[in-house]
Amino acid sequence: MEQQASEVILATQAALSQASQLAVQYSFSIVGALLLLILGWTLASALSGWALTGLRHVRGIDETLASFFANVLRYALLLLVFVTVLGQFGVQTASIIAAIGAAGLAIGLALQGTLQNIAAGIMLLVLRPFRVGEYIETSTLSGVVLEIGLFATELKTPDGLYRLAPNSTLWNVPITNFSRMPTRRFELKIGIGYDDDVELAEKIMRGHAEGDRRVLSTPKVETFVSELNDTSVVVGMRYWTQAPDFWPVSREIIRQVRQSLKDNGLKSGPNS
Repeated sequence: MEQQASEVILATQAALSQASQLAVQYSFSIVGALLLLILGWTLASALSGWALTGLRHVRGIDETLASFFANVLRYALLLLVFVTVLGQFGVQTASIIAAIGAAGLAIGLALQGTLQNIAAGIMLLVLRPFRVGEYIETSTLSGVVLEIGLFATELKTPDGLYRLAPNSTLWNVPITNFSRMPTRRFELKIGIGYDDDVELAEKIMRGHAEGDRRVLSTPKVETFVSELNDTSVVVGMRYWTQAPDFWPVSREIIRQVRQSLKDNGLKSGPNS
């Protein structure tokens, strides 16, 4: 019994000694890991903040895009810190990096459509084919841009409806931006009879355009005979306005020209 008690005491002492050695050994690792975490977290936050501030001062960089790049930098640094901390405890970081890479590949394949929208959103924010407040049109949709996000773009249609368009559908198609250029040209074509006075029709049309202060003097208002068809002589007119005045001016001049042609005995009809 005494021999067994001695063996238990010796085993206990050996276990306590080994535990104390392990505690001393890993205490340094734990302290180092905590210091790395604190330092890495602070450094990642500082660098992402500096990156965000710097990107905000770069011309053409959208706020959403600046925040995205700053967050990517921050989480990349935090991931590096996490791998480094695991290395402090003897974990094979090469296998961790390989596992992270495999997981990233699997996630990328699973979220292929989403990542495509993100890539398209980044390109839209960098190249800026349209901005918030501009009216755009594609083969499938049209509307005023409300917000450009990383995944989708919000629009308000001409009839007042809300539409959410995935960015990939806006990046891979031709886009017509009706608000980007400061001026626009309007072309009016009206058919008159073969017996009507073409010069009088041109004078009437030109007079209404030149008499509107919203019509630009340069380039000058241009009138011409556009074509001759079976039923009428098509008289055309071109003039330029500021982009916001395009629709109000065109509608008013169409109404005025039609009434003036009627008052002067010129019959306006189909232009083709």
